[in-house]
Amino acid sequence: MKSKITTIFLTLLLFLLIPYVAEAGVAVIMGGLTHERKAQRGDSYQGVIFIRNPGENRQEVRVYQTDYLFFFDGRSIYGEPGKTPRSNAKWITFSPKRLTILPQGVSRVNYTVNVPDETLVGTYWSMLMVEGISEGSPQSGRPEKGTVALGIRQVMRYGIQMVSHLGNTGARRLKFLKTKLLKEEEKRTLQVDIENIGERWLRPFLWAELYDEKGIFIGRFEGGRMRIYPGTSVRYRVDLTEVPKGKYKALVVADGGGEDIFGITYTLEFEK
Repeated sequence: MKSKITTIFLTLLLFLLIPYVAEAGVAVIMGGLTHERKAQRGDSYQGVIFIRNPGENRQEVRVYQTDYLFFFDGRSIYGEPGKTPRSNAKWITFSPKRLTILPQGVSRVNYTVNVPDETLVGTYWSMLMVEGISEGSPQSGRPEKGTVALGIRQVMRYGIQMVSHLGNTGARRLKFLKTKLLKEEEKRTLQVDIENIGERWLRPFLWAELYDEKGIFIGRFEGGRMRIYPGTSVRYRVDLTEVPKGKYKALVVADGGGEDIFGITYTLEFEK
């Protein structure tokens, strides 16, 4: 028994001795995390991403591409660049791909987007990932000396969405996938899952209008605004906690602006 206790204690001690390395990190400034542009077939346009090092030490950074998809169930896929049907990753060139930023300094990554002179419709997008590299990591050009290689590293990275719209082209269509009424402790929530089945991104604002069994308007309840790329889906949540017990007709509206308004009706019954 004593031997087992000693073994457990030594294991815990070794675990505690593993260094925890926190990444100083970087910040993307100016232009935000979405670079969006309207273009035509055969066009070329440029842009700049500014990266700041807020720390007190030099910071290595790498920049790389991924594709990007997301879904109402919380999944996000950062796939191989250029593989999804609406990826514009292969249109984009950027430099530098690795850089070192001085303390409190700002550096820039320049990019060019060359839109192919092909039949293109709607919205195309991908991601540029900006990731800080700690000195002790295998990717660093300045490996730490005389330190334990084993450790837990916290990596800070930013995903910058690179979006190209081909003029005003592309069908704008949304599909209501599933609506569910949830009771969560003292809250009542209408959960609405929506997919973009069109060819162009939309940023619909969602709300629900409720009417009682006599057709009397009860109120409008908002679920906020989300961006939905073609082939992706999102989950809206509408707070209906204040609605009294009863049976209602619900008109759920996703307003993408202008003529891009989509709606569906449901019957909701609140027992409590």
